[in-house]
Amino acid sequence: MKFAAVVAGLMLSFTSVQAYAQDDQMVAIEAPAQPDAIPLGTGTLPDAKAQESWHQQYGSRFARNVTDATLTPFLPDPAKATGAAVVVAPGGGFRTLSMENEGWDVARALAERGVAAFVLKYRLNQTPEDLAAFQRSYEMPPEGTPRPPRPEPAEMAKAIAPQLTDAEAAFALIRSRADEWNIDPDRIGMVGFSAGATLTMATGIYGPNANPAFLGDIYGPLTAMDVPADAPPLFVALAADDPLFPETDFGLIRNWRAAERPVEFHYYEQGGHGFGMYPKTTTSTGWFDAFASWLTMHGFMKAE
Repeated sequence: MKFAAVVAGLMLSFTSVQAYAQDDQMVAIEAPAQPDAIPLGTGTLPDAKAQESWHQQYGSRFARNVTDATLTPFLPDPAKATGAAVVVAPGGGFRTLSMENEGWDVARALAERGVAAFVLKYRLNQTPEDLAAFQRSYEMPPEGTPRPPRPEPAEMAKAIAPQLTDAEAAFALIRSRADEWNIDPDRIGMVGFSAGATLTMATGIYGPNANPAFLGDIYGPLTAMDVPADAPPLFVALAADDPLFPETDFGLIRNWRAAERPVEFHYYEQGGHGFGMYPKTTTSTGWFDAFASWLTMHGFMKAE
């Protein structure tokens, strides 16, 4: 399969479906101040024509056409710091980034619990500069339209090479400043949402240098993949009514267990796709507390 087709399949597979369920228009906004954002130095996205822009939807802020990757630290009060850290990868189909709901809000909640968090604003595939044209591209295809086949995990990793480079650079930067930020370089994990979950899994399995201490896959694909003997502990959360995954054979969970590696899986009755830190009436809102409890169980919530 050509990589262009792989990327097209990825973009359709991970497009947020909230837009289909709610009549909530995208509204262009000025880029928010990001004084703490650190350039990762992975270069400008090759052949990029459209420049970074931002919009608001569902009361949350999103970035689009990101051409240069950054990492924004959210450091805990030194009195609370556990020494653990998490790279947070927002989702958005590799076409946009849910920077608030799946980025900053998650990072603040982690920092409040003593875990240093770093929001990764990774480079994105180019989309129309015109916001209205971009929103039209999110329209649900006619019912019965076959969804492009989901690429195999190894193909995905190759198709998202720029994003994987950004993730690797994030780990390298955190380790290079670990003393300054009071972080144990061996206790840095990663959590991602939707497309960010795909990036998280690719970083953990195919990234040559990141070596995350743990992985969090929040409403990402559960496609079976080869699990190395030293795979890190994995936390997974998915809603049973997620329209992007109407059927799944839970291959990722099966293979993690077959490899005798630690895995915890929360399969919520309701929640849809993209619930993140949004306040909802479904039990899927409990994923963060469950994730924090899981980190506690594995010793990441206690200073060493």
